[in-house]
Amino acid sequence: MREIIFSDPHRQKHFDLFNRMNHPHYCICANVDITALLSYLRKEEMMFTPAIVYLISRVANELPAFKQRIHGKKVIEHDQVNPSFSVQTQVSDVFSFCEVKYQPSAPLFIEATKLQMKKMEEDPVIEDQDRDDYLFLSSLPWISFTGLTHAMHYHPCDSVPRITWGKYFEEGDKIKMPLSLQVHHALVDGRHMGQYYMRWEELAADPENWLSTL
Repeated sequence: MREIIFSDPHRQKHFDLFNRMNHPHYCICANVDITALLSYLRKEEMMFTPAIVYLISRVANELPAFKQRIHGKKVIEHDQVNPSFSVQTQVSDVFSFCEVKYQPSAPLFIEATKLQMKKMEEDPVIEDQDRDDYLFLSSLPWISFTGLTHAMHYHPCDSVPRITWGKYFEEGDKIKMPLSLQVHHALVDGRHMGQYYMRWEELAADPENWLSTL
């Protein structure tokens, strides 16, 4: 973890402007192409959710803005951010948090995620952790949504990104999936959001390159 000092005065003004706002978060929803990814997962009989969680987390860890958090009057950047995502449980009609430590190897991450998902399905957790080196992830597999908002703390402000995926659907000869990013505007600008979506689709188009590599 390191402190971020904005050397560009205009960047500092940008941060100050949005950080003063009562509601400094914004959300973008886009339909991403998962045609190649879904085909590969089906061919290899791999679980969908662990692969999606890995891909979401990998892209966030590649982009510094998604690892930055506001600590009082300071901005810090974590060395790594880790997914905490929702899973359905076997013992209740509400979800459980499922936290997994991110690691660059997709196969190793996916195996660890499958074990943790099974544990949380049987012994759910909903406690709020006093850390912000997270990515808060969730899924709405019943809905191909076009817009989304999240419950969160505004005072003091929560700067952890929220990322949600929904029900995939056919569009011509492609399979698309809604992917929603909600972020703090003082840290993540529209350009960073664009970089996220472009990198996500780049990796999704070539799943064998990362899913089959230890």
